[in-house]
Amino acid sequence: MASPQPRIGVITYPGSQDDRDALWALAALDAEAVPLWHEERELPDLDAVVLPGGFSYGDYLRCGAIARFSRATAAACEFAAEGGLVLGICNGFQILCEAGLLPGSLLLNESLRFVCRDVRLVVERDDLPFTSHCTAGQRLTIPVKHGDGRWFAPPGVVEELTSKRQLVLRYAEPVNGSTGDVAGVCNEAGNVMGLMPHPEHAVDPLLGSDDGALLLASLVEAAREAALPAL
Repeated sequence: MASPQPRIGVITYPGSQDDRDALWALAALDAEAVPLWHEERELPDLDAVVLPGGFSYGDYLRCGAIARFSRATAAACEFAAEGGLVLGICNGFQILCEAGLLPGSLLLNESLRFVCRDVRLVVERDDLPFTSHCTAGQRLTIPVKHGDGRWFAPPGVVEELTSKRQLVLRYAEPVNGSTGDVAGVCNEAGNVMGLMPHPEHAVDPLLGSDDGALLLASLVEAAREAALPAL
């Protein structure tokens, strides 16, 4: 019997601009992509949730600081607390850090300039629901586009996160001044991940790289497996 299409929700906030790209990419990878509005108090029946990139609420205050209080964000936090898969991309990563689901903070780029280009990433972990289609040490080419993408954590925290294997992706070369060139992290349980690069913009070789599909296909597969017990 064919596996069911996993239902993966994508939250749209005022100022989101990559929500449709995420919906398209997930559908292209055989997921049922479900659009969600930021005012929804409860999530529908879902197997995973994606917080997309953009400039939620205009990035007033800190990036993601207002979206952190959104009703849909609260619902996503409850979903994660119950073991649900949650992925934050760029602004979504910032929101997850502001909400306390992920460690560290996202600060202004060291150059104080917006960066928008393809970058090379190194996969640190291949045993997560978001990286199972990758291999440790593999290099991926995925675009970034951010002005506040410099991940920061104090030295002692970085050491702790390293020992707990929560640093998932690193830049192969300096991009924005991130501590340890970290591009993506996960929570201790491994069911929540955030990254600054945009995998939804790298799912078709016509765009220059389809390496982003490796990350999103990993999520789709993990979400599909999560859905199977309900059959």
